[in-house]
Amino acid sequence: MVSVVQLKAQNPYDVSTEQALNSLQAAKKKAEEMNVLVNIAVVDAGANLKSFVRMDNSYLGSIDVAIKKAKTARYFDIDTGKLGELTQPGGIIYNIELSNNGLITFPGGVPIKNKDGKIIGAIGVSGGTIEEDRIIANAGADFLLTEN
Repeated sequence: MVSVVQLKAQNPYDVSTEQALNSLQAAKKKAEEMNVLVNIAVVDAGANLKSFVRMDNSYLGSIDVAIKKAKTARYFDIDTGKLGELTQPGGIIYNIELSNNGLITFPGGVPIKNKDGKIIGAIGVSGGTIEEDRIIANAGADFLLTEN
């Protein structure tokens, strides 16, 4: 007789499917309030895509940018806009965006933290201005901190 063991491999410091979808929905709601068409990507703690939405009529080219913003925010656990400040000519990590199959070092990618302050993933938004993308990404990331 073969015994089947059910494994629960979910890392306690990894964004769950429900959290990823809730974060994505909060960001999408903010984008709708702002009347901005965007692509939104949520990655888990390992920077693997967990949830994604392309709003109708948003830019096709922003699909890859949203995913890369989320991955970049998770790879370095920093807002991508703040990372960009360090990557300017003469900056301490100038040209780092050429690593890791391409990074995005302008605003719109934000780490997602749980209520204990642990980073459990990241969200990336692309399609609006960089400031609109940052506001929308923060709405998605901050949502998990207000969940009951």
